[in-house]
Amino acid sequence: MREKVHLSSPAPAADSTFVPPVSRMVIAVLALIGLLVSAYLALYKLGYLGAIQCGAGGCETVQASEYSLLLGVPVALWGVGAYLFLLAVALIGVQPRWARVPSIAVLLFGLAAFGVVFSAYLTYLSGAVIGAFCQWCLVSAVVITLIFLFSLPGLRDLGRR
Repeated sequence: MREKVHLSSPAPAADSTFVPPVSRMVIAVLALIGLLVSAYLALYKLGYLGAIQCGAGGCETVQASEYSLLLGVPVALWGVGAYLFLLAVALIGVQPRWARVPSIAVLLFGLAAFGVVFSAYLTYLSGAVIGAFCQWCLVSAVVITLIFLFSLPGLRDLGRR
């Protein structure tokens, strides 16, 4: 008899031939990169760094704009939280017990999709409203887009079950 896996319960422990989902390992590495970028920007915004290193010079303009805060909290700090959460979910998702739990794939996809939309909005604001681009913000936009793309195989695997 086949055991049913519920969305909220972990999958049964796997055998010794378990291979973690590569896409989730890539997501974990990308989330770590995004975390470092966001932490750098947050440290600057919070006044812990004197000058931000930005080749094009638009980073300080973007970070000084009214759009660098969301609900009174630096957007970069929101990014730190989001990337930390993505990193944690991806690392949990490579564990044998959780690798086949559908909610992990859905959560990674949902978080990444929201991140892509929000990042696109911020990139639009940078160009159309602020008139400057922050290279670090663009790196974060690329990172979250890659995370989104690497979350898609998990959804495809859900359709096969």
